[in-house]
Amino acid sequence: MKPVSAADAEHYTWGDNCDGWYLVRTATLNIIEEKMPPGTSETRHCHVHARQFFYVLGGELTMAVEHEEFTLRAGEGIEIAPGQVHQAINRGAEDARFLVTSQPPSHGDRMERNA
Repeated sequence: MKPVSAADAEHYTWGDNCDGWYLVRTATLNIIEEKMPPGTSETRHCHVHARQFFYVLGGELTMAVEHEEFTLRAGEGIEIAPGQVHQAINRGAEDARFLVTSQPPSHGDRMERNA
């Protein structure tokens, strides 16, 4: 066991020039640091099994959850239950950096949802 940071974590890209770093990646839990540039968003979706928690480290992140929107700033987070339709959006002027905790891991558990 050793300390981990985005600088030495496994990296991947997603969406429109967004980045993710696996800080914890096990069969039962993922903790990912993500970066979304201004003006980017993911598609509306839900997860069948995964419960997620989004926690903002820097910038501003809008979370559309079902039919509501929540604007999160550094030090704020929101829980997403399995089956809840959601979408992360960066409407701010700077990169949004945040942690996404998923239990169990959400990759492979995603169902796309239209508006």
